[in-house]
Amino acid sequence: MKKRKLLNILNLIVLLFVSQMMIAQGTVRGVVTGDEEPEGLISATVMIGDVGTVTEFDGSYEISVPAGTHTIQISYTSYNTYTQTFTIGDGETLEINAELITSENLLTQATVTGTKFEKPLGEVTVSLEVVKPALVESTNSTTVDEVLKRVPGVTIIDGQANIRGGSGFSYGAGSRVLLLVDDIPILAPDAGYPNWSDVPVENIAQIEVIKGAASALYGSSALNGIINIRTAYAKSEPETNFAMFTESFWKPKDDAKHWWKADSIPTPMKVGASIVHRHKFGKLDWVFGTMGYLNYSYIKNARDNKIRINNKLRYRFNDNLNAGLYVNYNRGNSNTVFFWRDHEEGAYIGDSGNMTNSNTTRFNVDPFVTYLDDNGNTVKYMGRWLKVNNDNANDQGNFSNLFYNELQYQKRFEELDMNVIGGLVSTNTGISGTLYGDTTFVSANYAIYAQLDKKFYFSKDSEGNPVTTKNALNISAGARYEFNQLDGPSVVAGNYLGDGKESEAKPVFRLGLNYQAAEFTYFRASWGQGYRYPTVAEKYITTQVAGLNIIPNPGLTSETGWSAELAVKQGYQVGPFQGFVDLSYFWSEYQDMMEFNFTNDPSNAIGLGFSSKNVGNTVINGTELSIVGQVDKDKTKFPTTFLIGYNYINPKFQEFEDIDESQYAINQPLEDILTPGQLNDFFSTSDENILKYRSRHTVKFDIETRFKMISLGVSCNGGSSIEAIDTALGLVQGVAQYHVENREGYWTFDARFAYHINDQVKASIVLKNATNREYSLRPGQLEPPASFALRVDAKF
Repeated sequence: MKKRKLLNILNLIVLLFVSQMMIAQGTVRGVVTGDEEPEGLISATVMIGDVGTVTEFDGSYEISVPAGTHTIQISYTSYNTYTQTFTIGDGETLEINAELITSENLLTQATVTGTKFEKPLGEVTVSLEVVKPALVESTNSTTVDEVLKRVPGVTIIDGQANIRGGSGFSYGAGSRVLLLVDDIPILAPDAGYPNWSDVPVENIAQIEVIKGAASALYGSSALNGIINIRTAYAKSEPETNFAMFTESFWKPKDDAKHWWKADSIPTPMKVGASIVHRHKFGKLDWVFGTMGYLNYSYIKNARDNKIRINNKLRYRFNDNLNAGLYVNYNRGNSNTVFFWRDHEEGAYIGDSGNMTNSNTTRFNVDPFVTYLDDNGNTVKYMGRWLKVNNDNANDQGNFSNLFYNELQYQKRFEELDMNVIGGLVSTNTGISGTLYGDTTFVSANYAIYAQLDKKFYFSKDSEGNPVTTKNALNISAGARYEFNQLDGPSVVAGNYLGDGKESEAKPVFRLGLNYQAAEFTYFRASWGQGYRYPTVAEKYITTQVAGLNIIPNPGLTSETGWSAELAVKQGYQVGPFQGFVDLSYFWSEYQDMMEFNFTNDPSNAIGLGFSSKNVGNTVINGTELSIVGQVDKDKTKFPTTFLIGYNYINPKFQEFEDIDESQYAINQPLEDILTPGQLNDFFSTSDENILKYRSRHTVKFDIETRFKMISLGVSCNGGSSIEAIDTALGLVQGVAQYHVENREGYWTFDARFAYHINDQVKASIVLKNATNREYSLRPGQLEPPASFALRVDAKF
């Protein structure tokens, strides 16, 4: 009996000892900062074994851990991981502050667009290119589209972005590439067209370009890809950037086209200036920027004068809540020319019959609120009111209001290395103007979306912790459901349409995989659906350009599609050089693709002309190679950055067949007597099956290096010939003949030189189209001849 009591006492002692050991805990806390963000990094990941958390707005964190010896790992996208081993006792509070050092590895730079949360470039599941503001500055790019021409797989045709052949020449209406500023769409409400001058190039933090369908996260117009401009916030120290520039155009290579040798006023030139100031006042972040320029075009009588003012405020109420307001105001006067007078002496002179004078006012007001709790939950509200007033001559005026609202929820599960995101979106527009027959259009778009991103680790170290640098799989899956409604007129071009109301709804899905086989080796595969609802301009525009009627098509339906990709991204370190090589094979298909085509339907009260039509199904496949690299200034006397890209596409109609000219007559609607495949042949100048306004091959190259106070840069942009254009554009003076005589493609070279007077002031010379190559990317208009720019940048 005594032995049993003694045994029970011993068991109780052991139990109490084990229990005490089990509950013995200490507290680890501290602040995480960055070498470029000394005030603290928000949402940095802090892991101690299987226990983890994220830092608050001020970079602070706190974790309770069992007493003993542990290893803490602190990571943040685009920074090197901080690691420290420590021992903590029962009831002890240990302070571990960490300053993370910016990573030189390009694969770790932070991106947002592919997932709506920060993720290293190497781990994203889609093709994504990153453009830094230094390239915008050094190339004297006064609008974003000028620098996007240097991105592999991206071409700009008359202001319209085209990624991997997904778009051609759209006559200023409709876009398959969605333009975002700080994750919010900013396409024109009526035409779905990018107004590049709305983007504050003076305050860009980063440009991210997604190649391929992204409608699951961003909705309609993201059918071909996304261009997201992320603007900069104030940092810990106040900073002011000032730039002043002037650009003059040289005479064309063909002296017969040199109109300004006789008409010297105004000489083609562009002058302008910009300034941006960023400042923190306690909890208030303030950014103010402005830019203006006068642009007297190399095309006679064409001009574009702009002034833009933007103001960005963010107030941090506490460690969990911040709110802000972004305002952007843009006013301008322009005279645009759609077609040349002719392809010879008048190639740089606009046809007087297609000039449009415009006075434009555009502004957007963007409120935003972010709430982050201690459990990894984030709630965001993002809004935008975009107002557009285009006071155009020639009965082409139009006025638009757009109201965008998005409520977004994110949840980060640190222990599972998983992110869940979902949101509700509403977009409402009101559109009117003479361009649309003095009719008021009201549209609404409502959407719900969700996406899950999970990372799996298949290797562990000797202590059983996951190895994060190899044998890891990222999975991303998302879905979106969209509803569109448009209230339009009951009669268009003499045709009765009933009540003019229409609506439709569609779901879209995406799936992406990224497998990290080794520290700098990533294999990825992705598939995503796309969807684009026609714009008001594509369905209801009524106008005339150079004697050509632009005719409404109320029966135009939405286009859908999907894109898939297999790719490998390989990082490299060769001596002081480091970067990555990205090789991808892609395949895209579109159903009911919308493009402008000639129409001769006699039932139309307007007559012959061009109209947006569903041209059937198309397929585009190809391959792309990108090589990106840099040499850091700490490793060489010649810090260097470079980008090389090659893109091949094979863009085809799925239905294409030769026609017999005896089959049709001009007084009969072509759609009644020709098959869809024959129509595609009839409307194209090429006998081969190839989509219009595409180059099969494009090459991009840019390199810049610095030695002491001098920087030198060279870039190249080349493309094979545009094999097919609209047959009916042969009616425009000289278009058909010029297209026949210029089938060798194009190569342009730019050069730049900069002298750094000190760390704050730089003077630059930029030479564009240095060989003065004459070329055309779309019918009836030549690209600029050689130009010479002087620029001064000051930072203080």
